[in-house]
Amino acid sequence: SAVTPIVSGEYSHHRDRAAMASRVSFTQIRLEAELERYRAECQWDKMPAIIDQMHAARIHEDDDYGTLLMAEALLEECLQENMDLLRRSIPLMDKTQPRLCRAKGHLNTILSRGRLTPRYLNEALLLMAKVHYVQGRYRDAQGMCARVGLEELTLDDQPTYHLRLLAEAFVIKLSLDHQTVSAVSRVRLSEREEESLSCYLKACDAALSYLQELDKVVTTPHTKTAKASLLPPPVDIDLGYFLQAALQSAYICLLQRSAARKLAEVLLSSVSEDSYWPPLGPPPPSWLHREGAAASKDAIYPTVKPPQRYSTECFCPQDVVEEAVLLLLITESMASGEAVISRLPDQAEARQASLQDAASVYDLLTIGMARRGQYAMLSECLERAMKFSFNEFHLWHQLGLSLMAAGKGVGAVSVFKECARMRPEDPSLPLLAAKVCIGQLLWFEEAGALSQSVVSMGEEAGEFLPRAYMALGLCYSLQASDTLKEDRNKFNKKALQALSAHSLDPQDAQIAMYLALQLALVSAAMEPLQAALNLHGDDLHSLHLLTLLLSAQKHHRHALDTLGLALSQHPDNFLLFTKVKLEEALFGPAAALQTCEEMLQRWQSRYDVSRSETDDSSSIPMAEKTEVSPGGRKPSIHLTLPDFQDTSTAVSRLEAALSEVSEISSTRRHGPTYIWTTLERIWLQAELFMADGRLKEAQFCFTEASSIFPNSYSVLLQRGRLAELRGQLDEAKGLYDEALAIHPTGERILVHMGRLLVKSGRVHLGEKVLRDAVQVHSTSHEAWSGLGEALQSRSSRQAPDCFLTALELEASCPIRPFTIIPREL
Repeated sequence: SAVTPIVSGEYSHHRDRAAMASRVSFTQIRLEAELERYRAECQWDKMPAIIDQMHAARIHEDDDYGTLLMAEALLEECLQENMDLLRRSIPLMDKTQPRLCRAKGHLNTILSRGRLTPRYLNEALLLMAKVHYVQGRYRDAQGMCARVGLEELTLDDQPTYHLRLLAEAFVIKLSLDHQTVSAVSRVRLSEREEESLSCYLKACDAALSYLQELDKVVTTPHTKTAKASLLPPPVDIDLGYFLQAALQSAYICLLQRSAARKLAEVLLSSVSEDSYWPPLGPPPPSWLHREGAAASKDAIYPTVKPPQRYSTECFCPQDVVEEAVLLLLITESMASGEAVISRLPDQAEARQASLQDAASVYDLLTIGMARRGQYAMLSECLERAMKFSFNEFHLWHQLGLSLMAAGKGVGAVSVFKECARMRPEDPSLPLLAAKVCIGQLLWFEEAGALSQSVVSMGEEAGEFLPRAYMALGLCYSLQASDTLKEDRNKFNKKALQALSAHSLDPQDAQIAMYLALQLALVSAAMEPLQAALNLHGDDLHSLHLLTLLLSAQKHHRHALDTLGLALSQHPDNFLLFTKVKLEEALFGPAAALQTCEEMLQRWQSRYDVSRSETDDSSSIPMAEKTEVSPGGRKPSIHLTLPDFQDTSTAVSRLEAALSEVSEISSTRRHGPTYIWTTLERIWLQAELFMADGRLKEAQFCFTEASSIFPNSYSVLLQRGRLAELRGQLDEAKGLYDEALAIHPTGERILVHMGRLLVKSGRVHLGEKVLRDAVQVHSTSHEAWSGLGEALQSRSSRQAPDCFLTALELEASCPIRPFTIIPREL
């Protein structure tokens, strides 16, 4: 009985110790797993807390594992804070970097004690090599790398962070080889090139493998969170300096700038679309037979674990232009990153060489991206080149052209002005800026000043002098269209004087056409137009102007024949709007509606709205996607004019039409705005339905137009007219008010508003609105006729004069305003 308690006590003591050991073991596994995860995800700020828990649990008491982790966390945080200095190769000093100093002290203590296992000793040596490297002591760093056993990091079943350490080790080794290079024999130099190639590939493979393994760890939910159907929050991983260098090493190795540039040049100049096959697709059998059997790329990979190759999730070029542009974008990123920026005299030769290399890459990028219409992306690439392109005219000029093509008018004008500062003797540069001011920005005064600067050059401007006068005349003409009557005559006179410079270049058909257009706005224009047609008989705008002039003389049949000739030579142009007006005048609304139907079908064939469902990742323009990938697309929406004359089917047809409208408006619109502006204008031809008394059809078309641009003043005007025809005068006035708020000087809006006010009994207010219309649009016969009606309603003696003026103006009024012809350089 006396022995039992002793035995029982000893047994209980050993059992408690075993349980404590078991608890310590589980705690150690948990803490080490968390530390490995934080080291893999580069979450250095979370590591000190785990290290404190490990010390409290008395784990790794016999070695310096905790000190190693603390040194790594301090070092990596210091490197993240000093990325700019590292990229500029500026050494980090102990005095200014306390974290680096503490990390270095910890590592010196660890290496002097020698208490770590070989696995962790390798990590300590690599960390000390990084410390020496960032401090500029390359010989010491090289000595540390020589002691690192890289084979320990390439074994199977290694933690994820070992792949990061392996990539960094190869990068440091490669960088040290370049830093310590000296005069060696040609044989030794060849061996070093092979070693560098091997290091490049190993660093890239290890970095890619690390990111792929890390992606699996981060995107795989934890067991507990998986049960709760909750994914862990995304981890924001900040790749360090050495890991970024490892990833970039693939481009440096496999895509040397000169080789990539030459390959892109060959692809753009010598490889046809028919002979190209995608990188992930099999080559044609004839090519395989010609080239012979090729070894698998996996067979030459130098690492134990090459990275996974994605086959479907990554971007893959689909044609020769995409592959060339991809090569050039990679080359451009390296060229812009490694360009010599220093303006020191001793760097002049290196700066010029790097600039020439970069310029050749940007020239090829311009060729490739222009084929796909990717001007916005091209301008972004050229903007990156500006940091090393001070006073380099060629790159600035290319940037200005790309900005102009991308529709970035403000930037283009600024760049062209800078180009003109570099080459003040070149007259084309101010004219390019004036072209953007006129065509994109509507800065007529600025364009006039730029054109005047070329005119002031006189004979030094050479062949650009007549063009400068033409630009100046266009500026005055456009300003005349936007001003009141007092200033309009002054600007029209200046425009005629400038455009009379046609005598400086009688063979320029465009100047002759614009002179005819300006004369058409103020007087007769047949003689200069005939000269323009003699020089360029199939010019679209000249034929269109001739059509309008014939319609102004009320020769509508001849005008329609002339327009038919223009459409036969330019079938893709939407001259059909003018044809609709001529057919309405000759044959009535019903015949004109057939042309509207043709316009809808033509728009449908050119700008299919179902393309909004296609993939945006391809660089192939919208017009080509139908031919490239016809399968798997949503069926096109059939656009057609409504017909509700059959009352038995009117309700069902209206419901189907409105559902079709909602389908169009719900799709995501692609392409330039003018595509959808054209469709809106087609639907607004529904005023033909109103002229034919078919108000339901008109309402449908206006609903279509409103679904495209709900706040368009043209849509609001037509909706107001429709409400007025239905007798809903208050609604019509509200819609006219909204249209006037958007476009206060709109001729038709003012006329319809004034007539509505007169009709509703508010004669004096209607008269005021119509007088405003006459003041702004003094050549509008509708405005004068409306003013005459207002004056007649209150028995004014001025009414007959207004009607007479309206008749005189209507006798010489074209079927559409002359100003619809674009005035641009």
